[in-house]
Amino acid sequence: GISREGSLLDVAVELVAGEALYAGTCAACHGANLEGQADWRSPGEDGRLPAPPHDETGHTWHHADQVLFDYTKLGGREVMAAQGMEFDSGMPGFSGQLSDQEIWTILAYIRSTWPERARAAQAARTEASFANEGS
Repeated sequence: GISREGSLLDVAVELVAGEALYAGTCAACHGANLEGQADWRSPGEDGRLPAPPHDETGHTWHHADQVLFDYTKLGGREVMAAQGMEFDSGMPGFSGQLSDQEIWTILAYIRSTWPERARAAQAARTEASFANEGS
């Protein structure tokens, strides 16, 4: 028989699932169209940075896959603390709400919305992070 693994249909199904998970979990802060919150580069009255956009106008595509995964699963404060930095991030961890696979599915959906140059740049960062892990 013909294997469907990795088929365009499988990818399309994953992206639809990712979009639904994003809408239910992420859109309240990051925007229904991945646009982020207003003035996301400037701290709010609480000292925290507003939620950034996940479209190509933001910086999500500047980060390797594992960084994005860890930030989503563990939350911003926890990830930054592990790197020795104190940072009052408004990004909560979703380890209790989302499975690892659901997080990867959301990230696949977000990546799918970027223009080719942003996807290529982000893929290169991910590859470089794997290379650096081995050294």
